[in-house]
Order: sequence, then structure tokens, then C-alpha cells
Amino acid sequence: MLRLLWLLLLLLLLPPPGSPEPPGLATLSPGAPPQAPDLLYADGLRAYSAGAWAPAVALLREALRSFAELSRTRQDCGARSARRLGPEGAARFRVGSALRDSFRRREPYNYLQRAYYQLKKLDLAAAAAHTFFVANPTHLQMREDMAKYRRMSGVRPQSFRDLETPPHWAAYDSGLELLGRQEAGLALPRLEEALQESLAQMESCRAGCEGPEEHQRDDEEEEGTGSQGGLYEAIAGHWIQVLQCRQRCVGDTATRPGRSFPVPDFLPSLLRRLHEAHAQVGNLSQAMENVLSVLLFYPEDEAAKEALNQYQAQLGEPRPGLGPREDIQRFVLRSLGEKRQLYYAMEHLGTSFKDPDPWTPAALIPETLREKLREDQEQRPWDHEPPQPKPLTDWKDVLLLEGVTLTQDARQLNGSERAVLDGLLTPAECGVLLQLAKDAAEAGARSGYRGRRSPHTAHEHFEGLTVLKAAQLARAGTVSTQGAKLLLEVSERVRTLTQAYFSPERPLHLSFTHLVCRTAIKGEQEQRMDLSHPVHADNCVLDPDTGECWREPPAYTYRDYSGLLYLNDDFQGGDLFFTEPNALTVRAQVRPRCGRLVAFSSGVENPHGVWAVTRGRRCALALWHTWAPDHREQEWTEAKELLQEPEEEEEGDKEEEEMPSRDPSPEPPSRRLQRAQDKAGKPPRVREEL
Repeated sequence: MLRLLWLLLLLLLLPPPGSPEPPGLATLSPGAPPQAPDLLYADGLRAYSAGAWAPAVALLREALRSFAELSRTRQDCGARSARRLGPEGAARFRVGSALRDSFRRREPYNYLQRAYYQLKKLDLAAAAAHTFFVANPTHLQMREDMAKYRRMSGVRPQSFRDLETPPHWAAYDSGLELLGRQEAGLALPRLEEALQESLAQMESCRAGCEGPEEHQRDDEEEEGTGSQGGLYEAIAGHWIQVLQCRQRCVGDTATRPGRSFPVPDFLPSLLRRLHEAHAQVGNLSQAMENVLSVLLFYPEDEAAKEALNQYQAQLGEPRPGLGPREDIQRFVLRSLGEKRQLYYAMEHLGTSFKDPDPWTPAALIPETLREKLREDQEQRPWDHEPPQPKPLTDWKDVLLLEGVTLTQDARQLNGSERAVLDGLLTPAECGVLLQLAKDAAEAGARSGYRGRRSPHTAHEHFEGLTVLKAAQLARAGTVSTQGAKLLLEVSERVRTLTQAYFSPERPLHLSFTHLVCRTAIKGEQEQRMDLSHPVHADNCVLDPDTGECWREPPAYTYRDYSGLLYLNDDFQGGDLFFTEPNALTVRAQVRPRCGRLVAFSSGVENPHGVWAVTRGRRCALALWHTWAPDHREQEWTEAKELLQEPEEEEEGDKEEEEMPSRDPSPEPPSRRLQRAQDKAGKPPRVREEL
């Protein structure tokens, strides 16, 4: 009965149908003590299963709020905690490990996105889907759903926001973005906020390390520190477990949602950015404080010592009261004290400890353990075996790389500055772009090349489509607007990934985007000896005889990175290959497939060519990137503006969207192609570039 009354109260608190909702998850019952999140979650799932979408939204949101409030309250101690939790205290809010794991994986948002979709709240549905996907980047179904939301007319780019972004990551990303734009003065407060929020997050994590026994049982089994023997052994085992948990808080804070590994050396790297930014704006005292803090972690860091000498010389006089930051001093001293106890327990009690920090001084580790740790280091299998493909987001500080995996790195490709990555496109997206290329070719559009034959071989047809030509054809109703928009979106997706992988500290701009197809001409493939595309480098003129590459016209000298995103593999030949600068010795070869990106730097270090296409049609999106803003692709901006211009609605023509299926994910909108006449009558403008 009480639960029914609570459900009715939640329904009354819901906004009226069609009314805007605040961003994120607003508190539904401000000031009220948190309810049991497991019961709320169970009731929410029951409502969801029954198709009661509004009650499901209310219950799931309240479960999330209660869980967050309970987590915050558990960090407090004493009477204040008891008052906030009510007369029965924390005992009635024991949360099992299964529920904690579900909320850690953000599973409620998977159900919320479906319920919001049914309630026609597409903005909130996209936000819930994105929030779930951030923590589950390999979830294929949600990846498909995200692509469907992007194609819906009622969903804006701003809709894809993380409703649970930790404050330190929001500040960190904002600070890095401002630094990338050379705006150090604006970046400083955000970087400082990132540091303070990171330290606060660690304190919050550490407070949870002394929680109820049920919260630590799994950790004890994993670490082998369960209590055995008498009272003293139990006390020692519990304290070791608490210390291990506290040490893990560093890695937990440095790990983005959905990632398996932390950002390496998170705090020292943040301090390095802070001292460099302070120096750029002339705050030398603050720069010295932060570089001295870096030296607390790495006393022999040559770059930090050089920067310190430079700051001291610029200040011109001794500053006896100037030293490392007090918050960092406390952090380092406390961490070292805990490590000393844990290593003592390893040496004398036989416990285990995985030190999360690379900066731990060797002198702190007992001599009897150093040899063992050194042997373990030497026996690591990845020193002798090629690395297995793993999600790029596991080890790169990148957001929104949905389902992308690293298939081959530079070492496996026998070169430098090159990589093969899979998962950039779904099969459905490949199909849309292939249809776009086909429709454009049937309309006689071959932007980028005038003739029917390939510029590189007489045995293949060549078809090229630029983003601006695709937008013009879409406005004229010749090709799908969906395909033209996807072409723009995918090119930006590749640019973001290429910058994240190769140039995280320096912005890359799209220089040219070209959707190209090469088709083998029937009857002309017998005893064929030529290549589909001869060996070349993208930003210099390659001289195979000398192995030199002249960075001068007619080469596109401003190109810094190149990418080939493949759309299909149903053809013979057409593999990409890398060679030595002699253009003869093949070093690596890559077979095209849908969604596979080959990215590499554009210079002499990456000569490449394409084997002859001997049967079928090979399509790929060729992209070039530049560090020079002056050479960014202007036609990309024109195409985006053209596709955003409002079109006159045809009488009776209304957008139709299919209802979602019974699984907890939305169905795609109708694939019906919109054929609209171009009212502007603008003449097509073609860019001739190979």
C-alpha cells in the first residue's frame, strides 16, 4: 500500500505531457530522505515491462536520485548521517553488489531512453542513450540506436550529452579544449577546477573504503585479504584491505566512464599543464608552485627541473616561502605512507598489492620485493607477443569513439604513424553511403574528376563525389538527404578520431573529403600489370630512385594526415599496401572492409598504393587533414549550411517514424527517401581534385 501511494506521488510530480523538462535528472522530491533504490528500480522495471512509460520514467529517475543520495550520505559519519537517512539509519538501505554493478554500468539509462522515446521526448531519449553508451562503448545495439537518433529530425547535436559526467572530467575536457585553442587564461580556472574536483573525488572514494562489510567482500576475495585466524589477524586483514582500496581510488578517479584503464599519470600530467598554462599568462609564482609539485612525483624529471630553473631566473630573486602546493604535498605524503605499509604487508604477511602509480620511489619498495617485481615485469607476455586488438578508448584519452577498436598499430604494420581501426561504420551506414555514391554516379555527377576512366589506369572506371556536390544533389532531390548528411557526419567522425589518435595536443582540420569508387572494366583485366593507384606519398613528390620525397608543388604540401574509410569488400583486388621509399618493397597490406579506417601521416614515412581492382566496385571515403587552419575544407562548411537550410514543405508530406520494437531500443526512422525539388536553383560548383 505504501509503495502504491509513493507511485501516485511520483506521478503527480511528473510534468504535464508536452512540457519541457530540465536537463539531466532533476530531483523529484527535494528535501525528502532517499528511498530504497533497489525497490524503486524493481518497480521501475515492472512498470517498464507493462508499457507504463510515465511511471517507469518517474521510478527509474527516483531510483537514480536515491542511489546517488545514498552514496553521498554513506560518506558522512555520525549523527548527521543518521538524520539524513531517517530514524532507521543506513541499515534499511543495504545495497547489494548486483545493484551497484547495474548502476555503475548505467543500465537504468538503457530503459529510460526507450521510455522517453515512447513518450515522444526525443531530446531526453537521446541524452539517456548517450549517457548509457558512454559507460558501455562496446554495446553494439546502443551504437545502432545512437545512429538512429542522429538521423531523427527532432534530435539536436546538443541532445547527446552525458547526464552523469563526473565534475572533474567535465572541467578537464573543457580545460584541454581551451588549451588547444591557445586560450591559456581561460583554460586555467577549468584546469584548477579539474585538479580540485579530482582530489575531492579521491576523498569521496577513500571514504567509501571503510563501509559495511558487504561492500568489501568481493574486494577481499579478489585480493586474498579475507580475515583468517584470531582478532589481531582480522584487524590486520581489514586494515590492509582498506589501504588497498584507498590506493585504487587514484586509478578509479583517473578512469573515464566506460573505460577499462585510467589515464596514465593523471595528476602529474594535470600539474604539468597547469604550470605551463600559468607560465604562458605570466603567473610565474603559480607556475613554480605547480612545477615543484610535479617534482614531488618525479624528482629527477629533466623537463620539470629545466622549467623550474627558467621560472627562477625570470623571477630574478629568491622566494623562500615558495614551495609545492600544500594539497599535493598532503596527497603524496599520505600515499607514500600507505604504500610503505602495504609493501611491509607484502614482505612479512604474504599479501598482494598492485601499485597503481609509476612514480613510487624504488627506495620505498623492500629490497627482497624489488627482484620479484622486476622478474614479473620481465615476464610480461606483451613484451614478446603482438598486442591483441583492444578498444581504442581503453588507452587513449578520447570521448565518443563508439565501438571503435584498434586492429593493427604502427608496429604491426611495419612502419610509423599508421594504424588500422575498425568499427567506424555500421553495415547500415555503409549501405547508405554506397547508395549515395551509386545515385550520384547514375545522375552523371563525377565531382573531382571529369572523365569516365580512372586518372591512374585505363582498366577501371573512377567516380568521385565531394561533400558539397552531395549536398547540392540532395537539395535537388537527386540523392538522399540522409546520405549527404551522413557523409558530413562520418567525415567529422574520422577527423575526431584521427586527431585523438595522432595529434591529441594539436587540432586537425579537414582539408578535403572525397567519396571515390573504382570499378573494374569487364574484358580488360586479363594479364593486367598496373596498379589501381601507383605508389605515392600524399604531401610530397616521391622519388623512388633516391628514396627522397620533395615537399613542393604539385604535391599537396599542407596535408599532414590521411585516412581511407572503406565501405565494402565485395570485389577482387583493391588492397591498400605500404612500401619502402623505393616504391618496390611492400611492408604491409590492408584488406578493405565496411567501417575499416586506415589512418597515417601523409609524408615520406608512409608511401602507399592500391593493387588493381580486377572485379567489382570498390568504394571508400578518402580524407586528408591539415594542421593549417588556412587550408581547412571550405566546401564542408558550405555543404553543412546548404543541408541545414529549411526546405519548403510539400503539402501533406509529413515525417513518419516507426515505433520501437519490443526490445529496449528504438527502431530506426523510416528509410523513405525524401525527393524535394531545389527551389534555390543554384548552379552546381564542382571541385576538381583527385
